[in-house]
Amino acid sequence: MRLSALAAAYGTPAFFLDEADVRYQCRNYLTALPRTEIAYAAKAFLCRAVARWVEEEGLSLAVSSAGELAVAQSVSFPAGRIILHGNAKTPADLRAALRYGVERLVVDSNAEIIRLAALTPRLQRVLIQVTPGASARKDRAGEDEQLGFSLRSGAAADAVRRVLSHPELTLTGLCCQLGRQPAEPSADETAARELLGLMAAVRDHTGVTLTELNLGGGHAVPHLAGDDDVGLAAFADRVRRLIASECAQLRLPVPRLVIEPGMAVVNRAMVTLYHVLAVKHSAAGRTVVAVDGGVSDYPCPELYGAGLDVRAVRPTDAPSEAATVVGRYSEAGDVLASDVMLPADIRPGDLLAVPSTGAYNHSMAADHSLVGRPPVIAVSNGESRVLIRKETTSDLLIRDVGL
Repeated sequence: MRLSALAAAYGTPAFFLDEADVRYQCRNYLTALPRTEIAYAAKAFLCRAVARWVEEEGLSLAVSSAGELAVAQSVSFPAGRIILHGNAKTPADLRAALRYGVERLVVDSNAEIIRLAALTPRLQRVLIQVTPGASARKDRAGEDEQLGFSLRSGAAADAVRRVLSHPELTLTGLCCQLGRQPAEPSADETAARELLGLMAAVRDHTGVTLTELNLGGGHAVPHLAGDDDVGLAAFADRVRRLIASECAQLRLPVPRLVIEPGMAVVNRAMVTLYHVLAVKHSAAGRTVVAVDGGVSDYPCPELYGAGLDVRAVRPTDAPSEAATVVGRYSEAGDVLASDVMLPADIRPGDLLAVPSTGAYNHSMAADHSLVGRPPVIAVSNGESRVLIRKETTSDLLIRDVGL
């Protein structure tokens, strides 16, 4: 489908999502990791259509809020295939999961263990969120402090004892999250080795054999042209071999493995389109291209320093030159991409395409300056349809009830 025709039909900025590619990535994971539960990480991007696609492809769903759970519930996603994650879950999040019958909840703090034990009306299966020493996540609060129980400090072992002290809870396994993607290919192996070591210690000291190992996100995927592609097959082979070897050494039964890809499933499937509003040339020769979106609809460059490829859609014979693409929000961090190569004759009205923007865009978008969030459009078999419509001024005003 021609991007120019899609932009004309739906306006810009807008997110365009390839349904076939999402389904393709789901099937790739199931093929590469047989006998493994694959749970799509909803925080990457979720709407009712995506929830339905991953359910139809046989994946489970990892949610982190009552809102994400409501989307799953609206398409009757099976409660037995939902996992509730998240640090600092509210009582409303926990109650929503318990009402819907979510079978597995991942506990993240001592207070949450107590809260869940008090709220649950039945015997509840739980996993403990562990921050291994191999964590690629560097939280602003300090390593090991924002998400989960630190393995290094002994907090994870203490959490095991706390869960086992509550008869309302059944401890079934351990879980970890290495951040958006592991910084090194070996990080997931090291994390698995450390969590299996804790599972062996739990067996030795309590007699309880844990049956589930959740290693969180999937394999690292490329964002920019030239990025290394670790490859799903290589990732799957490493993880399987490591778990089998470690379990044999520790004399542990091989636990049920859960992997939660989000970015790896949806990122490549989406292209974001913008129109150029202005082009400025500084005295130093720097070219700044301003577009009709920015940090409000795609905050990843500001939050994570994520690089983006930006392509001009209009064909031209003009040479390419370095340019900085900025948004419309008058913020210092409203920079989509720096030093990207665009045609020297770039001008207002031109269409720019940003590939690989499926994860952490709409799910993190805001109404900065009361500019409505862009629509999400699915493309499939030569046709397009609206999944999430553009947010209008009426949508913004309907919540403003203070008159």
